[in-house]
Amino acid sequence: MCTLQKRNNLFILTLTGSDQHRLNPTLIATIRSLLSEVKSQSTPGTALITVGEGNFFSNGFDLAWASSQSNGSPSEAVNLLRHMVKLFKPLVADLISLPMPTIAAVTGHAAAAGLLLAMSHDYVMMRRDRGVLYMSEVDLGMTLPDYFTVVMREKVARAEVRRDVLLRGVKVKADEAVVKGLVDSAYDSAEMTVAGAVKFGEELVKRKWDGEVYGEIRKALYPEMCNVLGLTAKSVVKARL
Repeated sequence: MCTLQKRNNLFILTLTGSDQHRLNPTLIATIRSLLSEVKSQSTPGTALITVGEGNFFSNGFDLAWASSQSNGSPSEAVNLLRHMVKLFKPLVADLISLPMPTIAAVTGHAAAAGLLLAMSHDYVMMRRDRGVLYMSEVDLGMTLPDYFTVVMREKVARAEVRRDVLLRGVKVKADEAVVKGLVDSAYDSAEMTVAGAVKFGEELVKRKWDGEVYGEIRKALYPEMCNVLGLTAKSVVKARL
């Protein structure tokens, strides 16, 4: 389902297997548990890289799980989807408040909640030979949770890009995503994407930033996001004055 490894000062969280890494209560809880472990082991000069094996980074919420658990009731399936939306919100908060730099290595498709998972990282790197970014809700016929919209509004600078992603449901490949400001860089393969994320992560950890200070600056950078996620920024001064 997912694993956590530490390579020197880099934590690498991998969504394992060749499936679509659909976000259901079990996977959400497992990721949160691993992020808690990362947070507890944070030291100055650490960073997190999240990777998805196979053709998908994550294809969003596990709608098949909701259907299978609903006893054939469409209304119960909707309730279970709403339950996953509720469970996923604190996972996003975990990433936004994590006391270290975070990098998503998008080595396959990232759709709906899977795209939001990637966008909740500080940096997003993407393979160009396979995979698209896709916010599918407008095509599926469902509105976006409030925190989805706020994350996209504060993370994506250009209004026309937000419009096309959310209101047109465009599927964006890596090179176009770089131009649109959705991702930071594009690579020719999954292996090169992960290698690029590791290289960049190694550059970041050399700065040996204090994790608490880093996390508080991040929260202050996204005030609307923190408000909807229930996070509060605070002032921290650790400099020797």
